[in-house]
Amino acid sequence: MRNPRSWWKTAVGILLTGAMLFPIYWMINVSLTQPNELRKDPPNFFPVNPTFDGYSKVVGEQLPYLGTSLLVGLGTVLLTLAVSAPAAFALAKLRPRGGTALNFILLIAQMIPGIIMAMGFYLIFNSWGVLNTIPGLILADSTLAVPFAVLIFTAFMSGIPDELVSAARIDGASAWRTFRSIVLPISRNSVVTVSLFAFLWAWSDFIFASTLNRGGDLQPITIGIYRYIGNNTQDWNAIMATAVVASIPAAVLLVIAQRYVAAGVTAGAVKD
Repeated sequence: MRNPRSWWKTAVGILLTGAMLFPIYWMINVSLTQPNELRKDPPNFFPVNPTFDGYSKVVGEQLPYLGTSLLVGLGTVLLTLAVSAPAAFALAKLRPRGGTALNFILLIAQMIPGIIMAMGFYLIFNSWGVLNTIPGLILADSTLAVPFAVLIFTAFMSGIPDELVSAARIDGASAWRTFRSIVLPISRNSVVTVSLFAFLWAWSDFIFASTLNRGGDLQPITIGIYRYIGNNTQDWNAIMATAVVASIPAAVLLVIAQRYVAAGVTAGAVKD
């Protein structure tokens, strides 16, 4: 039976949720507000005379940036999965020497500030000729996602019964065939979790984008918003409309994949 005194906990949860979501609401409100009403005191908490001029400017000026972010995000997901899933399988099931030390190194790698990595990447990418290119951004963003992905995959794959792997070996399957045909399909929740976080990191990245691709022809949406603010400091409804449009893909992905993410981040508890 539900405790009648727990209502206050629900009320507190609603208040805290509202406080956290208020900036998003205000962003949407400003994006629909007429420019001449933005400086009213007190401001309108609802768009009295809504306008979609800001969104029209987004379609006309920001679509190339959105397309670049989409390419970088999808490329980061593919590269992260291609590197992290086989590596995690090796750590979880093949158990090579030094696996514990490698896990520790992966943890340390996640603690390195992004700006320090960006400075090192700048010199390396300049010598490789991938500075101000989409492949360079994909490679840089993947360095953030791969350590996290290996840890998530390793935790999940460690919970897969060893009997499945042993049975595949008895049937003559190689380690690669076992990984591809048995382990990877079982790890679907972790694949979705890793893909989502890798995409979100690439989509929201600003440090690598501003350092490694600031002079490129194809730049991500974070640079587009940054430049838009600098060039249109008075046109706040268009700036906020850009922010709203840039938030839509991340929000949609989170809603669609939330069930898989909840299972993926609590991986490692597979029952026989």
